[in-house]
Amino acid sequence: MNIEDSKFSDNNEEDQKTSLPFLEEEEDQAEYQLEEELADGGKMWNKVTSEGTGDKSESSIEHCWSDVNDIGVMKYADRISIVAIHRNLKQLNNVAKEKELVVTKIRDELTTCQLRIKMLEKQLEYVDVEIQKEKEAGNVAALFRLRAVHRRLCTELEDEEDFELKIALTLKENMLEMWRIETEQGKYEALHKQLQKDEEGLETQYQEKAEARIRKEKIAALQAEENQLSRKKKEEEAQKECEERHKKMLEVAKKNREKAVSFLRKSMARIHEENAKEEVKTQEHMERRIQAVLSLKNSITSNREKLQALQAWNKAMALEAKKEELKMKEATLAEGGNVAKEIFLHKRLLQHEREKQAFREQQKSRKIEIVSQILQEKASIRKQKNRPSCTKAIKNGGKLRDSLLWRRKTWHYIEKTCGHPAGAISQLRCSPAEEQARGERTAFVGDHVLCESVEDEKEKDKTLIEPEFPGFWSQEYDLHKVSNEDVDTKQVALSVIKNENFEKKMEEFQTTVFHKQVVSGHEPKGRTFYRKPSYVHFKDFDVGKIYKKKIVLTNASYSVNFCRLVGISECLKDFISIQFEPPGKMSPGMSCEVGVTFKPAIDENLEGEVMFMAQTGSFSVPLKCTAKTCILALDKVLIDFGTHVVGETISRTINLTNTGALGTRFKVQASAGDSSTRRATAKSSPGNTVLKTQFELSEQLTQGASSFRSDLDTNNAHNLMEPSEETPHEIMLGKVTEGEIGPFSSVKLQIIFIPAIPGAVRVEFVIVFDNPDSKPLCFSAIGVSIDVPVWVPNPNIDFKICMYDRLYQDCIVIQSRAKATLRLKFEVCKELSKHMELLPKTGYIQAQSSFTVQLKFLPRHSLPQDAGSYFNEETSVLEVPVTILIADKTKQVNFTVHAIVTTSELEISPAEIDFGYCTIYEAVQTNVTLTNKSILPQEFGFVGLPEFVEIQPNDGFGVLLPLESLTLDVIFKASKAKEYGFELTCKSESNRRFKLSCRAVGVHPPLELSHSLVQFAATALNDVSTATLYVMNSHVNVNHFTHAVPRIGSGEIAHVGPTSFEFYVPEDCPVTVTPSVGTVLPGKKSLIQVSFRPTLSDQLIREEAAQRLGRAAATGAEIQKKKKDEKREGKKLNVPITRQHSSRQFLRDGSSKYPSSSSSSEQPESKEIKPDSEAYMEAQAFLMRNFRGRFEKYIIPCFVASGDIDEKKDSGSLTCSHYNTLYLELHCPAVAPSVVVTSDNGKNTVNFGDVAVGHTIIKQVTIQNISPEKLELGFSVLNPSGPFLLVRPVRILEPGEHKALIISFSPNENKLFYEALDIRTAQKNLTLSITGCGVMPSIVCSVEEVLDMGYVLAREKTTFTFEIQNTSTLTLQYSIQLDSLSPTRNKDQQRLPSFLTSSLQRTEIVGTENYSGLSVFSIFPTQGEIAAGKSQDFVVTFSPDHESLYYSDCLKVVLFGKKIAHVIQLKGAAREHPMFVEGGIPLDVPIESLAVMLPISSQEALKKELQEPVKSILLVLEHIEGENSLVPANTELRVGAIQTAQFASKKNVEFSFDNLSLLQKKGFTVEFVKGTVDRGQVKCISVSWVPPADLDTTGPVMETALLTLKGDVKESYRIICVAKVVSACAPSN
Repeated sequence: MNIEDSKFSDNNEEDQKTSLPFLEEEEDQAEYQLEEELADGGKMWNKVTSEGTGDKSESSIEHCWSDVNDIGVMKYADRISIVAIHRNLKQLNNVAKEKELVVTKIRDELTTCQLRIKMLEKQLEYVDVEIQKEKEAGNVAALFRLRAVHRRLCTELEDEEDFELKIALTLKENMLEMWRIETEQGKYEALHKQLQKDEEGLETQYQEKAEARIRKEKIAALQAEENQLSRKKKEEEAQKECEERHKKMLEVAKKNREKAVSFLRKSMARIHEENAKEEVKTQEHMERRIQAVLSLKNSITSNREKLQALQAWNKAMALEAKKEELKMKEATLAEGGNVAKEIFLHKRLLQHEREKQAFREQQKSRKIEIVSQILQEKASIRKQKNRPSCTKAIKNGGKLRDSLLWRRKTWHYIEKTCGHPAGAISQLRCSPAEEQARGERTAFVGDHVLCESVEDEKEKDKTLIEPEFPGFWSQEYDLHKVSNEDVDTKQVALSVIKNENFEKKMEEFQTTVFHKQVVSGHEPKGRTFYRKPSYVHFKDFDVGKIYKKKIVLTNASYSVNFCRLVGISECLKDFISIQFEPPGKMSPGMSCEVGVTFKPAIDENLEGEVMFMAQTGSFSVPLKCTAKTCILALDKVLIDFGTHVVGETISRTINLTNTGALGTRFKVQASAGDSSTRRATAKSSPGNTVLKTQFELSEQLTQGASSFRSDLDTNNAHNLMEPSEETPHEIMLGKVTEGEIGPFSSVKLQIIFIPAIPGAVRVEFVIVFDNPDSKPLCFSAIGVSIDVPVWVPNPNIDFKICMYDRLYQDCIVIQSRAKATLRLKFEVCKELSKHMELLPKTGYIQAQSSFTVQLKFLPRHSLPQDAGSYFNEETSVLEVPVTILIADKTKQVNFTVHAIVTTSELEISPAEIDFGYCTIYEAVQTNVTLTNKSILPQEFGFVGLPEFVEIQPNDGFGVLLPLESLTLDVIFKASKAKEYGFELTCKSESNRRFKLSCRAVGVHPPLELSHSLVQFAATALNDVSTATLYVMNSHVNVNHFTHAVPRIGSGEIAHVGPTSFEFYVPEDCPVTVTPSVGTVLPGKKSLIQVSFRPTLSDQLIREEAAQRLGRAAATGAEIQKKKKDEKREGKKLNVPITRQHSSRQFLRDGSSKYPSSSSSSEQPESKEIKPDSEAYMEAQAFLMRNFRGRFEKYIIPCFVASGDIDEKKDSGSLTCSHYNTLYLELHCPAVAPSVVVTSDNGKNTVNFGDVAVGHTIIKQVTIQNISPEKLELGFSVLNPSGPFLLVRPVRILEPGEHKALIISFSPNENKLFYEALDIRTAQKNLTLSITGCGVMPSIVCSVEEVLDMGYVLAREKTTFTFEIQNTSTLTLQYSIQLDSLSPTRNKDQQRLPSFLTSSLQRTEIVGTENYSGLSVFSIFPTQGEIAAGKSQDFVVTFSPDHESLYYSDCLKVVLFGKKIAHVIQLKGAAREHPMFVEGGIPLDVPIESLAVMLPISSQEALKKELQEPVKSILLVLEHIEGENSLVPANTELRVGAIQTAQFASKKNVEFSFDNLSLLQKKGFTVEFVKGTVDRGQVKCISVSWVPPADLDTTGPVMETALLTLKGDVKESYRIICVAKVVSACAPSN
């Protein structure tokens, strides 16, 4: 639809374009009808598109067509209707096309939907088949899945069928619409044909009108051409007139410029003089400032000494106070009092005394100030009384500041500060309401000028600038009420009290009457009544007349308000009357009128207010009455007549203006005793002089103006204004010197200047008025008179600096003031007639015009001799007087020509250069100094240089300043081997030539370098930059005719063969050349690698470290000195310091006794500092951080010799010529690194040291970005199979940021490891060297596998000490672990008990445990470190708490928390009684019961003695049947007694065997039948068996015996002896 709409809009645009010619011709009414019809057409189209509106559209189109047919000749409306019909038909066609598109789209959707339905049906059939298959197979899971798929397909099929129905319905609807539109198109076919015919007729009409329009346009074009031609003629004439006008303007501008130049020169000369004066003033000011600074410095030093003395005195006093406090403490303690309380009271007492003393001093100073102030005021009062004019001014002015008020305030303040009762002081302060009421009345105090002297005014200003008595400025008083000096303060106080009571009553009245207006939640802000006008002003009134004015008051509040008249100010009651009728309640916006009548009785200014009362508060209307005054002014204060010739008469006028309403009489006269009327001898600024004289006159006239105002013709006025006898009468007044000036009028005063004597004249005039309120006005007149009518505007002709033999010209302008033509003659002194000339030599200058003379100056070398005294040879300054002679005039006019004459020489030093021997691969440079002997800058240039010579800078061209010397580099580069001799030419700006001769010898060496200059990139410290180059041997043939051959100058040719070279690198050079020695065969080349590694020099680091150590030692010495000084001051507290001299002596002695820290602390030598010391590392890190960059050039020579160096090793060294030496220039810029290591004192080496194999150690390396830019870091790849790993790299470093790199080391072999980690930035790299050594840890233990603690009494302890030695080179971290304390012990106990398993399946090592829960075995220490080659002792403690023979545990030595280095099995047994039997095979269970067995009492033990034996012991004896049948089978029983302090008094343990006869019968033999065992001993009892002859040995022989032990108790053991015969071959089976 969008595409069709766009097409439709395009068609509309085309139709509108075709109709444009007709639309332009018709009137506005037709256009309006067109718009209506177009709108109707749009509506008609809307009807066509809707359903059921086809008939109406058809009728509308037919109606339009019938209208067209009715009219034979087509009019404008007919054409528009045709256009509308055409558009509607097009729209109908577009709709039909759109419907066709819609139908085709719906059909496509229908076909796709049908295809989808078919596909879903096929899928359903396939799923049904699969369901049957899975049912038969019995696969339930697949069956459920397929059924779900079947349900989903069914729902999709239903949805598609529904969608198909919907599409079919929409298709039918669109088909019907499309058929309906086609039928409508068929109806309009005839109409369409008729429309085509009408369009053709329209086109013919368009063509006819276009032809007519073309004819009209041609006629208009011809008329336009004629108009254009006439316009061009007028423009040409106007341009000619403009050019003529422009020429005249240029001429006028040139004349004005000449005048301006003359005036500018004068002003520039004046400015130069003023600048010189200012420079002198600034220099004097600077000198004064320097002197002030020096004096300040001296005062600071003296004050410092005073402060030091005062500080020492304060310290002494503080120590004395501490001592007194200690004494007081001791005294109070001795008396038994409260120490803290006594000290507190003492401090409070001292503080009170200090405050009391300070208050007394302050009171005295304030009394003195107050008395002095009172005396000053009394003196001023006396002066005012002595002047009657002042009293008169007070009466006329009406308001005056009275000093009595200040006096009264002062006395009240004295009473208050001195402690006397002054109750009236608080009452004298006015209330805020009274202050507001009186504020406007007192506003004009001080506006009138008081007739007082300048001294009195200064005194008053002095007293009023700063408040002498604080708090008085906040108080305001009505000065009118103070009429007499004898007013008592009590009366004033009573009046103040009455006013305060009145104000209180008014406030109470206001609080009861006034209330706020709140309307709709808003309270009105601002005035409740607006007054018009805002204030009443009676201006310029006359006494006796009546003036009336009206005031309109408008209610501006939000509600009804009232207004009533309260009254007027007291000062206005006698002159002002108010006519006001209260209007009652006034609605918002209503207004009322108030009449004000003014009857002036006195000629004074009045001011007050008319007060009203409203519901919301009081308000007032200001009222002001001003009398008539004179306001006089002059339009200028300075009359400058300029320069005139003697005898002329010049007149100027000045205007006196009165802008006031009162007239007065004036008189103009020269000021008396004026010193400025004399002739000026020095140049000064006229404006400053006028201001100074005007200020002086104002001071003089202020003192005596009051007497002159009474009568202008009195003697006082005559004496005052009498002109000086010495005053010349060149500047005088005109006819009008006195008269009357009316109100709002002006008077012109004439001043006449008649010059009589040459020089400057200045006269001061004063205008005095008889009005007492008008100040005198002053103005001055200046003029200059000369006697010669001709003058030179520029009397000093300055040629600046000139050179010999060069022509200089200038034009000299001569001005004339004469009124007639004058003849002039120009003369130059005879000495300079050869060098200077004026043209023309004679001339005529017209009246009041100018004349120009040309001056030519050509200085020759003979000028110093010819000029004589006019030329100074030392300074080269020439001053030549030139004379202008005027005909019929005796006086001549002189002007001076100035010039500085200098030479144009250039000096080259040295005059000859010898470059020596120079190879063709290098350039030789030498320096030449070029000196300018002139005091003018000169341009120079070396021209015509040969190809092998270069001069720098600027290729030998430049400018030399006066007397400047410039060093030039002359570079010679030989092109081939020969001898050179040439000259260089330097040409100056004045075309002078200077020669420089040169010679050199060119050398062609046998070898050459591929690059003679290597420029390394900016390399950071400790980084490496590498460059490669080649040493080439291109000498393969000695034929010098075909190519250049190696030789020295014109000498012999070098022979062809192997040539050797050697690079010689200086010792301190950070450059490495590899290889430095070698041999190159003819036609071959050798690769050379040059490396640059910048580092900080060792000497620089040592010096910095020494300085740092020296500073640290100095600070330490200063601290020690301060401590000693403090101790010394504490010892010398008893010495009083009373005078400054003694304090200085004290400080001098102290300083002499204890020298300064710099002398006491000795700085260590740099050689003594070791590279691995901390100071060395800190200095290196500091220098690296503060490294500012370095650029160095190194020239490395390469010596060349013929022959092979390998062949000459045995015979000797090769001989070489130093002329064939090659030079390699290296440019090595070193910069500070962007990234530095901050950890470990800035070391770039990460040393892990010795690390155990299999263990991991992590180290942090902190790096910092010391560059001002953000850095992105990259890292080189470490060996992936190596032990080093970069755990946490850093990608971005901000400026100044610190970040840590984490590097781990996990050695897997017993060896040393090394790797380099490069930290890469965009331009620089930082290399970290990582080292570490893997060590296999090993230890040796004094106990192998089992540690048997033996027998111990229950609840007793025994210890055993064993040793572990570290046999490795690594410090070992160990920890001792016991299985009984293992964290996995609880999990292991959840398994089946060990006694339920067989002995072969038992894996537990931990045996019997204590009932208390404490560990049976304990060891100390449990963890720590064993240094390399050292050993550690360990103490094992066995502490059982009950009897058991199966105490055991496992001790493990764990290294580094991971590796088990050694295992020891701990065993022990505990008995309740101090005896035991061991040996044989025990028949009891080795695992105890889980129940806790209580200990057996002694009685129970006695009862059990008679019972069966306690334990059974099995002894197995095996007799080996062999050749020697007499060898018995042996075994042992051990009977022991436990050593303990518990049974120390008991007897030893006794043992005995019973039933031995039965044993003996069967061949058993017991070694000891009875015996005793001492405490702590073990007795071994051997049991042997030999089979008797009559014994049947086919089976085992078994017999029992009873072993009885007697100690603290009696115990019995059943000994079961089992014997058997074993054949010798039995073990093999």
